[in-house]
Amino acid sequence: MSSALNNSVVIVTGASSGIGAATAREFARHGAQVILAARRVEELAIQVQTITDKGYNALAIPTDITDATQVTQLVEQTLAQFGRIDVLVNNAGIGRIRPFFKESEEYNNQVIDVNLRGAMLMTRVILPGMLERHHGAIISVASVAGHIALNALYSGTKFGLRGFSLSLRRDLLRRGISVSLVSPGYIKTDMNKGSHLPMPGPDLIARTIVNLAVKPRREVIVPGYYSPLVGIANTFPWLVDLAMSRR
Repeated sequence: MSSALNNSVVIVTGASSGIGAATAREFARHGAQVILAARRVEELAIQVQTITDKGYNALAIPTDITDATQVTQLVEQTLAQFGRIDVLVNNAGIGRIRPFFKESEEYNNQVIDVNLRGAMLMTRVILPGMLERHHGAIISVASVAGHIALNALYSGTKFGLRGFSLSLRRDLLRRGISVSLVSPGYIKTDMNKGSHLPMPGPDLIARTIVNLAVKPRREVIVPGYYSPLVGIANTFPWLVDLAMSRR
């Protein structure tokens, strides 16, 4: 795998912590030139330092992916420095467990912009170069909540991201560009720090994402023990209704 990714140019959004930071480290470990994008400047710098201290290649470009101008600047700066983009990882995401009717309009818009619109903006700006070269991989981080509707706002955006990615995959068949989804369950990140469930760390998702860049698949649910739950929820949705009604 290392030789397949050596000198590949990879952009990872939401790379200042959690799954994004772990994914950037994993790509760098396999020899890729990694561009870390996120809003938090200091945290990005720490992640880049962690990677470069080990002798790998990384560059921070602070970016708000909900801002079309900043997204364009991120891509233009990457192309100016490296000449191409081989892999895009749409990882940036936010969310919390609260009833939809208790959330403000401002927060609703923010979640939609980060989780869905931002991924669309990034993909739209990067695609022309990949299409021209007939080469590239686009990997988006959705969620098991994009299969099992648990929270109206968060699940709504993750269902949307899955729909966008699966449709885009079909649009790009035979164009030399792979489109894949990773749908994690509960992972030990800041977003889930209030949960007492046993959870694997973000490195598991990072390894899955890097593997998809080399061996593309439509979608991978991780950890694997969530796959039967997704199957049950899709086959017997009334069971999820019953479980949710007792919360």
